[in-house]
Amino acid sequence: MSDREPPGTPGLARPTRILLTLAAAGGACWTVWAGRSILAPLVLAAALIIIALPARRPLDRRGTPSWVGTLVVVAIAWGILVVLAVLVLLALGQFGSILATYAGQLEESAETLDSFFQSLGFSTVSMDEVAGAIQPSTLLTTVFNAGTQLLGLGTAVFFVVAYAMFLGMDAARWQNPPKELAEASSRRLHAFQRFTAGTNRYFLVNSIFGLIVAVIDGLALWLLGVPGPFVWAVLAFVTNYIPNIGFVLGVVPPVVLAVAVGGWGLGLLVLAIYCIVNVTLQVLVQPRFVGETVRLSVTLTFASVVLWTTLLGAVGSLLAVPLTLFARFLIIGGDPGSRFAHWISGDDDPEDAPALPDEPRNPE
Repeated sequence: MSDREPPGTPGLARPTRILLTLAAAGGACWTVWAGRSILAPLVLAAALIIIALPARRPLDRRGTPSWVGTLVVVAIAWGILVVLAVLVLLALGQFGSILATYAGQLEESAETLDSFFQSLGFSTVSMDEVAGAIQPSTLLTTVFNAGTQLLGLGTAVFFVVAYAMFLGMDAARWQNPPKELAEASSRRLHAFQRFTAGTNRYFLVNSIFGLIVAVIDGLALWLLGVPGPFVWAVLAFVTNYIPNIGFVLGVVPPVVLAVAVGGWGLGLLVLAIYCIVNVTLQVLVQPRFVGETVRLSVTLTFASVVLWTTLLGAVGSLLAVPLTLFARFLIIGGDPGSRFAHWISGDDDPEDAPALPDEPRNPE
């Protein structure tokens, strides 16, 4: 089908439609940013429900009452939230203790780094800023800010819990649409099933690989005597959900601490171990499993991290890929004329959906 419009086609000119679309997209982004304090808990709750949703399928097959399946899904979602919150709080507490214990070594490392770069001819002012970034006072401020954000998130826990409960109740209804609606909107429902299936598998694959990376990194740091291996293992697990830049965010703190307590040799050894483990698993192996699930181009994946982090903060960075999948579903999902839009976003075959086990496909 040609992209050229036949003469006399009613409606706005294409440039006008493009400008209006861009303006609407900008308005939508501003709305999300302005309402991030409400939307971030909702997005987090929706992600938890999608993760827990497969647990109700075997119950539904056995004829268990619907309220039992809902209770199981909500309980799993709440359990995941509690476990993650405890892990992060423990890691932050240990991180603060490490900074207080090794403050002197970190200051010496900052001064050594400053002198090294100045000897290479770099600007004194710019190197002071780089060295100041690893000063204990700066790092403690970072920890304090992170703790403050967590307390702010704690005030929204009620909304996360409530959203998860309500979404869990509606999940059974969404899985069993009326027959007439299923026949009339088969493409749209098929696209929605693709979104939920892709999101669920994305979290499953990332969690498995994140756990593997966290265990290997944590054990390696423990054997090398780097302080706080549990902290860095938790950091490696969490940053595994951040595409492209998660590895950098997870490797810098333990390398800096290793340099502070054991010199450049230990720091380079930690960097080498992280590169071997994380690059092998996250760059060479994991994309083979994730790519077939999410079907997003590398460029769009990276751009999604920047966009959703700007709009929703930390929650946006962790859920960038599922949020982009949801946006694609809302904008072009189920549209028979959107094949080019699917292809350019990284989905080569929008009709070939990776359905979850026991999940029926809607007829076209």
